[in-house]
Amino acid sequence: MSKKMQIGEGAMVEYVTAMIGGQLFGLPISRVQDVFMPERVTRVPLSSREIAGVLNLRGRIVTVVDMRARLGLPKPEDGKVPMAVGVDLRGESYGLLIDQIGEVLRLSEDGKEDNPVNLDPRMAKLAGGVHRLDGQLMVVLDVDRVLEL
Repeated sequence: MSKKMQIGEGAMVEYVTAMIGGQLFGLPISRVQDVFMPERVTRVPLSSREIAGVLNLRGRIVTVVDMRARLGLPKPEDGKVPMAVGVDLRGESYGLLIDQIGEVLRLSEDGKEDNPVNLDPRMAKLAGGVHRLDGQLMVVLDVDRVLEL
C-alpha cells in the first residue's frame, strides 16, 4: 500500500465547538441540527435543575438542557444571554444551553484520545474523548450521555 493511500484513509470528523464555563467542548456536527438564541423558555414544574425548560422552535417543542447545571458549574455572572445548540435524540428535540458558540473544526479521528485520568469527573461522564489543540483541550461531548437525564 502506498504512503499516499495510508494518509488518505485517515477519517476526518467535524465538530461544532462551544464554550461552557471557560472550557472548550466539541459536538460532532452530524448530531447538531441548528444553533439558535433561546427565547421565552418556559420553566417545567418539578423538573430537575438541569432542565432549563421548554420552548417553541419553529413549531416544535424543544426541551432545553442547561449545560452548566449538567456539568455542575455555577450560573454565569456576566449577564450574557446564552446560546443553544439544537440536537435530536430518538425523534425528540433538545436545545443545549451553552455560553458561546465557536467555529467548526475538522479534525482527524486518529487525533482523538481517551479521557485523561485527571479530567473533571463531571466532564468525564459526558465526554467521548478529547482532542489536544494548540494550547488547549477540546472535550468531545457524547450527546447520548448528555441527554441521559
